[in-house]
Amino acid sequence: MTETRERRPETPAEAEGTTELFSALGKMLKLLRERSGLTQKEFGQRVGYGPDAVSAMERGVRVPRPELLEKADELLGAGGLLRAAVPEVREAMKKARTRHPEWYRSYAALEAEAVELHFYANQGVPGLLQTEDYARAVFTRRRPLMDEETIERRVADRLARQQLFDKWPAPACSYVLEEVVLDRPVGGSAVHAHQLRRLLSVGNMRNVEIQVMPTKTAQHPNMDGSFNLLTPSKHPQVAYTEIQGYPRLITDGEEVRKISDRYGVMRAMALAPMESRALIERKLEEL
Repeated sequence: MTETRERRPETPAEAEGTTELFSALGKMLKLLRERSGLTQKEFGQRVGYGPDAVSAMERGVRVPRPELLEKADELLGAGGLLRAAVPEVREAMKKARTRHPEWYRSYAALEAEAVELHFYANQGVPGLLQTEDYARAVFTRRRPLMDEETIERRVADRLARQQLFDKWPAPACSYVLEEVVLDRPVGGSAVHAHQLRRLLSVGNMRNVEIQVMPTKTAQHPNMDGSFNLLTPSKHPQVAYTEIQGYPRLITDGEEVRKISDRYGVMRAMALAPMESRALIERKLEEL
């Protein structure tokens, strides 16, 4: 069976020549964490990150933010070692460029600077909400098959996008997920359970609202597939769709307005955020 091999995209640091910095910081974080006797989950809970994010930082595929380094320095008894790297990290973050396949970069750049983000998903969990294992399962089963290097790069790209949750001021984010998204056990039961916990965790953020559209809903205003709506800083709202590998960034005001109108109706029809959370919790208990 033929595998697809893409041109290898740049890592978060390769674009600006700071690969060694983030790789070294990741190794130091891992060493200090292990010396302190903490698991990735335990360390993450104390500094406000999930285990997937901690893993990505330790492997050098996610930038450790200055606030994280300052907390970790004190927590892990680094004696100023991690704090000393903060100025270099701040400078690298200013220079950082988005690394994605060429066709995706214009959207990814808009997403990174967005002040509002809204998502409708009817097949799988949106990328910004995915755990590392869920993302890997998605790319592993995609056809045509990708080689292992491409899979790992795609997973790293997806995790890197999730850094927008860490910035301040944080963008206002909302999600409408079809109930079937919660029921599909992508990657198996363990990965599925971890993914549902991730939804509950992100849903706790003050700037994020997650709503579920029940499968039993008899009338639905959008049977045309998933989409994203985003509002870049100081720019009009745009929409993004991707069907069978064909992406489309929609900037025409009237087209965007129609999609936004559909999304507003769906939010009104979907379960409220607290009801949605309760449903996710029930599905997690039933696993």
